[in-house]
Amino acid sequence: MNAGATQGRFDELLQQAQASPLVGWDLSFGGRVTTTPPPWNFERIVEAHARRSPDMLDLGTGGGEWLGRLAFRPPRTVATEGWAPNVAVARERLAPLGVEVVEVEGADDNASQRDGAEQAHLPHLPHLPFADASFHLVVDRHESFVPSEVHRILAPGGRFVTQQVASDFNADCYALLGLPMPAQPRWQRDTAVAQLERAGFAVEDGAEGTELIAFADIGAFAWYLQQVPYVCPEFGIDACRPALERLHHRIEGGEPLAMRQKLFWLSALRPA
Repeated sequence: MNAGATQGRFDELLQQAQASPLVGWDLSFGGRVTTTPPPWNFERIVEAHARRSPDMLDLGTGGGEWLGRLAFRPPRTVATEGWAPNVAVARERLAPLGVEVVEVEGADDNASQRDGAEQAHLPHLPHLPFADASFHLVVDRHESFVPSEVHRILAPGGRFVTQQVASDFNADCYALLGLPMPAQPRWQRDTAVAQLERAGFAVEDGAEGTELIAFADIGAFAWYLQQVPYVCPEFGIDACRPALERLHHRIEGGEPLAMRQKLFWLSALRPA
């Protein structure tokens, strides 16, 4: 491909990235963003617990994509979502499955919940609109949560199962864009365990691992960073255009574009 055609394709891909909205929480961009999963299968972990529970709450369901894919859901399954456009998408997807979707303000990032600040009585943290001991299983895939609130709505002997993205997962992104990595509050498996234990949970299982996110072209990369702004808050297509062009030429030359995402999962019991 000659230089003019390469430049034209670069401009076209970025225009497409800017014009394509996110619907629900499907980050595959029509198959142009692909993910190699971590060593565990979170869906299967949740399904195993769901088969032994009379009910389940999914925190931060997005557009209901992940919850809708589960092979099994308890007869009473409820989901929360904090972003208004996604609430309608999730309700349309999940209502035929018998799942109620409740609009709830999202929690502050867990990494910012310091020195007991995750306690739900503090005014800046949302209260889950459910009675005490309402659920026997609460699940959470990549959503911030208030540990004391999750503990409150779980019945004694109930379980909380979560998969979280670690705070340093975006180092590869900053390196690809040639940007300095900013200082960040720490959010890792051990800090999550500490928060849960302070709230009264007994953490029983979990693991750490990495998934790989690969991008078919520079448009997919730019679109992803626009839709998930917490990966790199400094990113903007115009501001990062020279770096994007450099990466575009790399891809056109046959070099893959990918970044690692560090994850962990935990299973915690509210003691009876």
